[in-house]
Amino acid sequence: MVEWAVRVVAVILAAGAGRRIGGPKALLPIAGSTFLARVARSLDRPGVARVVAVLGHAAGRVEAEAGLPSGVAVLVNPRPDDGMLGSVIAGLDEADAGGADAVLLHPVDHPLVAPVTVDAVVAALEAGAVVAVPSYAGRRGHPGGFARAAWAALRDAPAARGARAVLADHPDWVVHVPGDEGCVAGIDTREDYERLIGRLG
Repeated sequence: MVEWAVRVVAVILAAGAGRRIGGPKALLPIAGSTFLARVARSLDRPGVARVVAVLGHAAGRVEAEAGLPSGVAVLVNPRPDDGMLGSVIAGLDEADAGGADAVLLHPVDHPLVAPVTVDAVVAALEAGAVVAVPSYAGRRGHPGGFARAAWAALRDAPAARGARAVLADHPDWVVHVPGDEGCVAGIDTREDYERLIGRLG
């Protein structure tokens, strides 16, 4: 049985409707896979005990069609329109129930993050960081790592600001680690997709 000094659970935030891009981003194609499956594989790293996907809009379809790797747990946020924080809290509840010490929070619309970035965030958590965030070219990226000491602040964050509020209100908690270009490459629109990945549809 694997022993972890710090038990880290990775939470993929994939509950959105993807209205600006024509459907759930979790199912967008990328290199013969889907955003959700690719992110799940990128988070399956040494030091990550478990990967959890929080779905919402079209949850049944997403789970059926995403091609998720075996072993990824699926949760459903029943109120995805209330904002991403509800999915964060669902992930925290699951991590808490499993005895985790920290979580990685990763939006599904950042599918280009390199494994080395995930490893750097995990290493910072293992070294005692309360919050670990990858950065590239002066910009904060994903996944963000949050030790258990930060979970109460996440739960109490304003819905409109979510995890950003924790970073802003507790700068002394935050350790920045080097990230790759993909950690800041978010895909919100068809134009983003075509610029970063290829032509969509």
